[in-house]
Amino acid sequence: MKGAFIALCTVVAATATGCAGGRAAAEEEPRPRALTWQQELRVADARQRLTRLCMNRHGFGYREERGLTLRESRPVRYVQDDVAWARTYGYGSRIGAGSERDPNGAYRRSLSPSRRAAFDAALDGGDGARVLRAASPAGGEIRRRLGGCTEEAERELYGDPAEWFRTSKVAMGVSSLYSAQLMADPQLTAAIRAWSRCMRNAGEPYENPQRARDAVRAGTDAGFAAERRTAVADATCARETSLRAVAEAREAYYQDRLRDRFGEDVDTYRRLGHRAYERAVRVVPERR
Repeated sequence: MKGAFIALCTVVAATATGCAGGRAAAEEEPRPRALTWQQELRVADARQRLTRLCMNRHGFGYREERGLTLRESRPVRYVQDDVAWARTYGYGSRIGAGSERDPNGAYRRSLSPSRRAAFDAALDGGDGARVLRAASPAGGEIRRRLGGCTEEAERELYGDPAEWFRTSKVAMGVSSLYSAQLMADPQLTAAIRAWSRCMRNAGEPYENPQRARDAVRAGTDAGFAAERRTAVADATCARETSLRAVAEAREAYYQDRLRDRFGEDVDTYRRLGHRAYERAVRVVPERR
């Protein structure tokens, strides 16, 4: 069930307040909500645009990856309840097929050794980049090198890249502390069983959404037709059983219990995200 939980962790990313509740007082400011996936995508596009402009100033090419439409960029979460999207894309296995892989890596490899070193230094500081460190909620330390145009772009968006990195690892790592409890939660497991009965009645006998999508992804036309049929049944059953609402509510419950330990960092991460989005809208248009 580990893979299923990893996917489930994204169910509430765009809707729940996350790590909220606990000792909320009437006089407190409303806690920031997570960015929607559309907002996150625009921030990512702005980061690419700012990085490209910086790299161009240093005399290097840099390719922005904006090949997918907004609709194609929609993430496929553990609970997939968009029937129209499923009817067109299935679980998304063919989205981006045939697109060039890592064009910037190919460009870098085409450079001479000296220019390649200069490219690295311009992009992320090269060997001289500073190292950021962040503590994981589950224990241990996560490190990341930061410098060059990458740091410039993140500073323009977030203000303090180090604080954003540190709080992002907290916000994204908290789920590991309640994963086993969530996947065994009686309300969630009851909703998944209801989903499974609905799927069985539709001729799709799968235990949970992750099993369904893992079973049907294929490269052939016939395989893609099967993928779309299963994805449509999956989304339809998710709607009929209110699986998304249950998953969101139960994950919020477990997040609330960790508010005292991690709430401040999660709130800071989300505030920095909203700051980045406000700046991103002045840098790039939303994808169409």
